[in-house]
Amino acid sequence: MSLFEDFEQFQRFKSAWSSVRIERTAEYGLFTFGDSELPYFLVTTSADKDRLVKIRRGKVTISRARIITPDTMHPELRNFFEEHEEAGLVNFLMSRTAAFSNLKLANESGPERIVTDTVEEAVAKLNQQLDAEEENGVAVLSAPAAMAGFAVFRYASEKVMSSAPDNIQEMRERGLLP
Repeated sequence: MSLFEDFEQFQRFKSAWSSVRIERTAEYGLFTFGDSELPYFLVTTSADKDRLVKIRRGKVTISRARIITPDTMHPELRNFFEEHEEAGLVNFLMSRTAAFSNLKLANESGPERIVTDTVEEAVAKLNQQLDAEEENGVAVLSAPAAMAGFAVFRYASEKVMSSAPDNIQEMRERGLLP
């Protein structure tokens, strides 16, 4: 791979990253050991003239390898992307950070429902609903429909990165790290 191909891939990654938004995040981090679940609502809009706004509920399960072997040292993504090209963009990121080295990320999403609101109105209604339910563990994401999987990946990856300091501290407290 040439230097220019890396640059082009980085530019595509940067463009995709900035096209999605995390409107509301869960207030807790990931477990140091075992599996963590990240429930979310995803609000998407189509690029066609109808500009249909759709809402989908889902969750990402993040599993850490119990025993790290050469077979479990590689990250794994399931059900995030439909296009092989989009998965390549994410592998570009994941291959450049140790935070994902032994993680398995699996996305499960429910059916989409069409709403008559704009993206902003749909996000506001979801935030009001979650506030009324005193639910602080569900995220709200928004993205163009073509970037739906990338939006969910961005949310999960930001939770992995923000949880890392607490996870490392817990491992130190348990005597697993110096």
